[in-house]
Parts: sequence; C-alpha cells; structure tokens
Amino acid sequence: MDVAELRQRLEHEPDALPLPERLLTAKLSPDFSLVEHALAWQDAASHHHILCPQDALYPSLLLQINDPPPILFAKGDINAMVHPSIAMVGSRAASQSGLAASYQLAQELAAAKVAVISGMAAGIDGAAHQGVLDMDGVTLAVLGTGIDVVYPKRHKPIYEKIQQRGCVLSEFWPQMKPYAGNFPKRNRIISGLSLGVLVVEAARRSGSLITARLALEQGREVFAVPGNILAGDHQGCHDLLRDGAKLVECAADIIEEVAALSKFHLEELHRRHHIGEELASDLPFASLLASVGYEATPLDVVVEHSGKTIELVLEQLLELELQGWVSAVPGGYIRLKRS
Repeated sequence: MDVAELRQRLEHEPDALPLPERLLTAKLSPDFSLVEHALAWQDAASHHHILCPQDALYPSLLLQINDPPPILFAKGDINAMVHPSIAMVGSRAASQSGLAASYQLAQELAAAKVAVISGMAAGIDGAAHQGVLDMDGVTLAVLGTGIDVVYPKRHKPIYEKIQQRGCVLSEFWPQMKPYAGNFPKRNRIISGLSLGVLVVEAARRSGSLITARLALEQGREVFAVPGNILAGDHQGCHDLLRDGAKLVECAADIIEEVAALSKFHLEELHRRHHIGEELASDLPFASLLASVGYEATPLDVVVEHSGKTIELVLEQLLELELQGWVSAVPGGYIRLKRS
C-alpha cells in the first residue's frame, strides 16, 4: 500500500487513529544490511541460531503469549529450550541470604531435571545460573542486549558456560548495547518461556515484580520466597504471597504445583518438536518412555498417556529404571536421559 492509498483509506475510515505526516511520508522498507548482518552472525558458528515463530524449534510456550518475539537469536544448545523450565528472578542488589536461597533452589531444580531461566543480571539472576551450572544442569539466559553483548561484563564466565549446558537468547539484533527500556521488555520472554516464575528476593518497587505480573497475565504460576519482615528487601515477595502466590521453601513446592502443567507441556512438545522421533525402535519400551517427562510425572498420567494397563506400565517402568532411563521420585517418575 503506497502513501496515496493509505491517505484515501484513512479518509473513508474516520474512526481510524490519525497518523503523523512524517509516518505517512516515511519509507517503510526493511534495512537489508541488518538482515545480512544477522545471517552472517548465524553462519559464523554452528551453535548460532535464528528462530521465527514458524520454525518447529520455536518455543511452544512462547507462542502462547500475546506478543511473542518475531525473531529470536539463540547461542548454545538449542535443544535446551525443550526442557520444562522455571524462571527465577529477583533483586540485582541481593542480600547474602537471597543469593544463597537462589543458588540452593536452582540446584534443587536442576537435580529434578528442571531447567532454570533467568536474565543473567547481577544478584539473584547470576546466583540462579551459577547454581544450575555447578550441578551440570540446564539453564537459559534471556538478555536485554544483543546476543553477543555480555552485561554485566563480570558475568562473561557464566555467559560462556551457559552455552555449554543451555542457551543464551535475545530478541535484539547482535551488538545492541544495554538500553534501560529493553530489560523490562525482555521480561515477558523470561516468563513466557517458563511454566512458572519464582521471585526469590524483591523490594516493593523491584523490576522483578514486572516479570511476576507478566507471568500472571500469561497464565503462568507465580511463586515467592518469604524473608525477614524487618528487612525491606522482601516486601515485594510478601505482597505477592498476600495476593495468592505460592510460598516456596524448597524446589518440591514448585514441582508439585506445576506437575499438571508439565503434562500438557510434554504433549505440546511431542507435537511441535517431534520428540517421539528421538525414540528409536531399538530403545526399551519407547512409547512408554515418551510418556515420562523430565519432571515428576504422576503414575496415572503415564498410564493415561501411554494407553497401557497399569500392570504393564509398572512392569516396564521397573525395567526402564533398572536400565537407567527413569527414576522413581516422590509424585511419580522422571526421565533421566535422552536417547
């Protein structure tokens, strides 16, 4: 549609919003130099990826939010986005107890084969990523900068290690420097990628509460860690708890809450990411194995999803457990490894 056609259409649509003259006369053409730069970045290394919503590996949960990013730059193991994930956010100027809680909870989630998503910021974010990395777990970082810009710079080691055990993501073009407005914008991706958001430590005006609000708008679960009532650095968490967020003392408090959501997430992953294709015919009880997630999957869910009798399911689960494919845990079974 050219400018003349746009003017004519606006004249016949009096309810349309008025557009400034400079927008009507602007040349609305893409900057192909940026496109070429992005494609060159993707071709520079095998672990560089560009994803659009139409791609099979574009995160399923992210497609459910109102404004999914039209493009995602990813650096690292792209399959990390397949794991059921919990977001962990909190204060940049965290207390020592807040940092310790973030680190411990991240380790517990990693031990339960749940991926942890955060923003690689100072404070709670960095402690969460480090806790997962020290457990050789899976973690994802959503940046408020370009994919190749490390902020804060002291998190360069975390940035590099995340790519080995997870993935770094950004919707911003490579080389984009830190800009204050981009960090709240990226929060919708942190919450959108996750089954739920855990706020570890947050004052009443903390930016982490933006992520919690977005999580509620996106239909995600919200969790919060309580703190000392005499300290002001937990007031935001206490407000969330007062408004209905679930109190968290250990990772089990989170896992039991999102178990049902994980079932639907698993089914969606099977449909969009073709996980079933990884279950080759020579794997033991492939159809049953496909029914066990990387989080605690209740026995009744395994039975329903597999379509087998409970007697046969229990017999085959025991065989899978002996071979190291699954493990019995409180609340059901979890899958331990991929094919």
